[in-house]
Amino acid sequence: MNAPFLLAPMAELSHRPLRELIEGFEKPGSGCDEYFTEMISAGPLLGGGPFERWYMDAGPCPGKVVYQLVGSDPDQLVRAAALLDGRDCLGIDINMGCSAPAIRRTGAGVAWMASADRAASLIARVRPAVKKRLSVKLRIGFEDDFDYLLTFCRRLEGEGTELITVHPRTAGEKFRRSPRWDYVAALRRELHIPVAGNGDIASAAELLRRAGQGPCGRAGPVMVGRAAVRCPWIFAEAKRARAPEAQKTAPDAIDLEEVSLRFLELLAKYQPPEFYISRSRRFFNYFCDNLKWAHHVKTMLNREETPGGIERALRRYFGENPEERHLRRG
Repeated sequence: MNAPFLLAPMAELSHRPLRELIEGFEKPGSGCDEYFTEMISAGPLLGGGPFERWYMDAGPCPGKVVYQLVGSDPDQLVRAAALLDGRDCLGIDINMGCSAPAIRRTGAGVAWMASADRAASLIARVRPAVKKRLSVKLRIGFEDDFDYLLTFCRRLEGEGTELITVHPRTAGEKFRRSPRWDYVAALRRELHIPVAGNGDIASAAELLRRAGQGPCGRAGPVMVGRAAVRCPWIFAEAKRARAPEAQKTAPDAIDLEEVSLRFLELLAKYQPPEFYISRSRRFFNYFCDNLKWAHHVKTMLNREETPGGIERALRRYFGENPEERHLRRG
């Protein structure tokens, strides 16, 4: 059985419009195997926050959606997990990996990794409240210490965690430091549950390599983040590449203008007006890397303050640079 492909939980990016875009490439089944949502804060969810219903929209494929919860209060996390577990979804994921200072200061995200006892105690409480799959996403920890990471993961496994996703960098490391994929391979050998790796997947070829045997050791799920925003067809391309020769048919090029306008259409359809500009900017900050004049286009789009302005700017750019419209594949 092929190792599944996962979409990473990314703030302002892992929402329904991106899932719709990814699912729309080539044919049914060519999209991602699992879609993790952007972080949902337990407190506002329980308090009936004004935007929580948008975070909980699991379309267009609820059976592949994993709700990711973030928080520091165990009581809130248990109640929020139970609430989300009652919806149509694949599972619930607890965020123990976000290293953003604003999250860490509250005791949430990677702050949970400061104590294996505290983290295991949380999972022991959440597990009975969740009937669907329970998973955890984390980092190496606060130090480059594989033994601590292994002990931490074994504690989570022992309390009923069914999948662990590891972004193999420490809490203080940014993207400049290469992820330690050998740690992912080692965890796959040591644990009895699936271990997904997440970090610096830039192409369909790299996605397939990390999901296979080879240098990763035991095969396992692979999670893709920014590359899936830059190239929403990455999963379709990877699945096509590992299909039998007779099935390897696909368009020769991606119409970048068409994909851009389709994203704007989906954003207007499935997100509230308050989200439109911020989520447009976040998406195009990565998607525009497909263009020769990426920095110019990003600057141009960031000046726009209305949905119509963003659309007109894109149409104008592709009209003036028709050679930029089609991206050759493979």
